[in-house]
Amino acid sequence: MITLDLDAVRAFVLVAELNSFTRAADALDTTQSAVSLKLKRLETALGRQLLERTPRVVRLSADGAAFLDAARELLGAHERALGTLSGGRRRLAVGLSEHVADAGLARQLATLRQHDPLLVIELHLGLSAALLAQYDERRLDAVIVRREVGEPVRDDARLLFTEPLVWLAAPGAQWQPGAPLPLALLAEPCAVRQAAIRSLDAAGIGWAEVFVGGGVAAIGAAIEAGLAVSPLARRVAPRTLADVGAKYGLPTLPASQVALHSRVRDERSAATLQLLASSLGAPLAAQRDLQ
Repeated sequence: MITLDLDAVRAFVLVAELNSFTRAADALDTTQSAVSLKLKRLETALGRQLLERTPRVVRLSADGAAFLDAARELLGAHERALGTLSGGRRRLAVGLSEHVADAGLARQLATLRQHDPLLVIELHLGLSAALLAQYDERRLDAVIVRREVGEPVRDDARLLFTEPLVWLAAPGAQWQPGAPLPLALLAEPCAVRQAAIRSLDAAGIGWAEVFVGGGVAAIGAAIEAGLAVSPLARRVAPRTLADVGAKYGLPTLPASQVALHSRVRDERSAATLQLLASSLGAPLAAQRDLQ
């Protein structure tokens, strides 16, 4: 009779969902080599190759795809069993910046649910400054926010990743240098908005605000409609948009750093929060690969 190692099964599920040994290791607070060893032991126990590994990408094998749902169910049953002895449901209030949340949010929330079925997740989307203020007022347990490279770093911040901001527009959009650049921006106060305007002013490029959005989803819709150009991280924008910075001769925008601030001490809730943090910032191809 085969007895499965739950830690190895959890490592397999995380590698499959995050499409990365490195991100899975971060989520488990361990090393990449330790995750690889767990996977090898699991594959040996099952007598099946679960993952196809190449230098650039990790994919599920046919056996791995067949095993994934059962592995998730096994882990979910384990968490529910633990919950019967640990006081039932817990709550985690998390703030996530509009400029950090991406199109994979639904998939990420499903992963969190599978990982910790008894955790009630209270998710707030908003601007980084407002979320940090709520965190400091202890209205949120943790926040994942963006900051510009070079801004003062808070002692409680843990850097997750750095990504560029780019100028995005609909593929068929046209703009003639000399005319005001039509912009779609988030409402004040927004650090990305301010950085974009500073960059254009410093480059001597005129601009006109033609659309103001209350969230990145609204901005993305305005850009897709061909109304304007907008400064966004490529990861959070609709896939149909094009980077027009070089085409239009627009200035390079400052990079964004995404950081986690957390006061979560409960081990299981902290692990779930780390899983969310690890799932953000994945390359676009990696986000699609295992869906």
